[in-house]
Amino acid sequence: MHGTGEASDWIRRWSHLVAAGGPVLDVACGAGRHLRWFAGRGHPVTGIDRDPQALAACDGTGRLVQADIEGGPWPLTGERFAAVVVTNYLWRPLWPALLDSLAPGGVLLYETFNVDHAAIGKPSRPDFLLRHGELLQLCSGLQVVAYEAGALAAPPRRVQRIAAVRPAPGDGWVPGALPLESPLPGTPT
Repeated sequence: MHGTGEASDWIRRWSHLVAAGGPVLDVACGAGRHLRWFAGRGHPVTGIDRDPQALAACDGTGRLVQADIEGGPWPLTGERFAAVVVTNYLWRPLWPALLDSLAPGGVLLYETFNVDHAAIGKPSRPDFLLRHGELLQLCSGLQVVAYEAGALAAPPRRVQRIAAVRPAPGDGWVPGALPLESPLPGTPT
């Protein structure tokens, strides 16, 4: 079952961008590693997955939604979140719903495999692998705070990952105004 380990380094690194106490959506949440991470930081969390066994592992963590988001309608239409988190998952037809789920000022934290991963393991089908630069293209309407593409060692994988913010109308966003580092240990977030 996926999602049983620690929260992704990428998600932990950029989670300080999420508004304090803001609701967080974890898409294809698996056993809830990111649900637990954000709930532990005072965020109300919603996890969505099609696997009832995976959701059972999240019981008591937050709101859980069992849905087939690839074969059925998006079950959270009209809901907005301070963060949308997606890791190790790609279903391109879902992009409009993911972007629509971001509240103004909301943060998209996304990390998944890219096309180079096919040479080293699964997933290897192009349907489940990002093309070079695809995350940047998909997030062109957001303010990209951080983007990486390349190889990770443990476990070996080839990924793209992004942290991007939906501009709030009239927020006067200026490049460089968002904090690029987490607060020092022991300081409130």
